Amino acid sequence: MSPARLNKFTGTALNSRLIPGVHLAHLRLRDFRNFARLDKDFAPGFHLLLGQNAQGKTNILEAIYLLATLRSFRGVGSAQMVRHGQKGYFVGANAIGQGQHAVKVYWSPQERSLTLDARPIQRLSEYLGALRAVVFCSEDVQLVKGPGSRRRRFLDLLLTQTHSAYLSLLQRYARSVRSRNALLRQHALDPLALEGFTREMIDVGNQIIRYRRELIPTFAPLAVAAYRRIANDREELSIEYQPTVKGDFAVELAQAWPRERTLRSTIVGPHRDELQFLINGRSALQFGSEGQKRSLAIALKMAQAEYLARIHGTLPILLIDDVMGELDASRRKAFLPLLQEAQNARSQVFMTATQESWPRELGRELIRWEIRAGEVRPLQ
Repeated sequence: MSPARLNKFTGTALNSRLIPGVHLAHLRLRDFRNFARLDKDFAPGFHLLLGQNAQGKTNILEAIYLLATLRSFRGVGSAQMVRHGQKGYFVGANAIGQGQHAVKVYWSPQERSLTLDARPIQRLSEYLGALRAVVFCSEDVQLVKGPGSRRRRFLDLLLTQTHSAYLSLLQRYARSVRSRNALLRQHALDPLALEGFTREMIDVGNQIIRYRRELIPTFAPLAVAAYRRIANDREELSIEYQPTVKGDFAVELAQAWPRERTLRSTIVGPHRDELQFLINGRSALQFGSEGQKRSLAIALKMAQAEYLARIHGTLPILLIDDVMGELDASRRKAFLPLLQEAQNARSQVFMTATQESWPRELGRELIRWEIRAGEVRPLQ
């Protein structure tokens, strides 16, 4: 194992050398959001996307994130990403790492296509990992103050980005829960069918719980260190995984049966798990200030980036959507070492800002772009 050194942006050990990661060498958009047509090359390094609001800055970040995760970080469906009046959108890229790969996504209500190196993808697990990205945006605070589904989705994204088998488990579990709930809503219950879906749900659910349990001891210290840096050691963060299954899944389902029949829904299982954040021993959700919640959300995303770097040996692409302009001096100072680490590792960062809000302390080693009305041009 290579020698370890102290990671500047969380204060924890990181491999002494990050190998150059996969970077987005070319982005191609057709009828995506406000872009009728876009073809741009991007080198490794720090790309600053400058422009006023509603010009298309965030849409570029959304397209890159879509290529990495096959979803929008804005929480919208594919239909909302189609340019007004058009039938569908296309997002494609050339990604360069150890080799070169072409990724293409097309969506319309009638047709959907996903290819990697001109090969149609049948199973999403064959595709995820071709490009990895972590996004920082104002909506991140919902990780702390939003419903539990947000926190479960965060856990699941981390695991799908690091374990090839996890996505299939999630899909199987979701199908079994949907089928079981459909049976519970029927007046005439089919006991054999219910037993079959329950058995599948227990088997797959136990595997999901195991993955989540094993993630927390590795991930939590990264988030704790990042939060400590942001809070200047004034506050202590702790993270607790709270599964609804405390012991034997089958036994707890049997105990919940009367309530399930009344509610006509499955009430025990990983789809009800929670991730609790405590600041100085008190619930951040219930007692945290807005500043603490925002700091915690940033710390979680910083930890996500480092966790992926630890697993894969490379930093993911960092997508930063007008976040720096919203931060006070101490939070911005804590954020900057992560960007320096990305720069040293020859990774890629895409940051949006207005001319007034871009952080001057980033220095001059930037590739600057002007975004105006769906057009992108380099700035000197």
